[in-house]
Amino acid sequence: MNPYTQWLTLTWMLLSGIAMGVVFDSYRVLSIRFHFARWSVHMLDVLYWVASALFIFRVLYASNRGELRFYVFLGLLLGVWLYFWAFSVTTQRFVVMLIEIVRRLTLIVNSILRILIVLPVLALYRLLRKLVGWTWALIVLLGRMLIYILMPIWKPILWLVGPLIARWKTPDSLIKLGIRLKNTAKRWFGRG
Repeated sequence: MNPYTQWLTLTWMLLSGIAMGVVFDSYRVLSIRFHFARWSVHMLDVLYWVASALFIFRVLYASNRGELRFYVFLGLLLGVWLYFWAFSVTTQRFVVMLIEIVRRLTLIVNSILRILIVLPVLALYRLLRKLVGWTWALIVLLGRMLIYILMPIWKPILWLVGPLIARWKTPDSLIKLGIRLKNTAKRWFGRG
């Protein structure tokens, strides 16, 4: 293998070690911040190492057709050491900052959606509920007024159309029907 390929492989392994460190620190900060369950941390550790191994072998295959040499391990170790020496604290702070930015953006979007969608829908629902209740109360009131207005002439009308409306023999049954309808409306629509 020529020296150019060896130096290229060493550089790629150094960068791969740094990338492994970045992913490990990010994962560690996330697991601490979100309090992952102990069993899930062990599973995620295994997944991290499997993904890292696949990544390293993919990079190694792309750089020198998968030849395993001493400088490959040296590059990985130097990359990991360089990362933890120079970039670990910065990466952890950056991940914490990203988590905080996402949290704040989520709160802002949640507030905007609440103000623009939830509150108007609730207000419209309450308004429609009141309107239906008031309309129903008005219908019941007008029905009662009609019954009371027709009360003096009810008997002659009943005598004339008695056979047609045999179900209702007195106006009291209509009043009871109106009261039942009003009570039903109160149950359905609240006060009305």
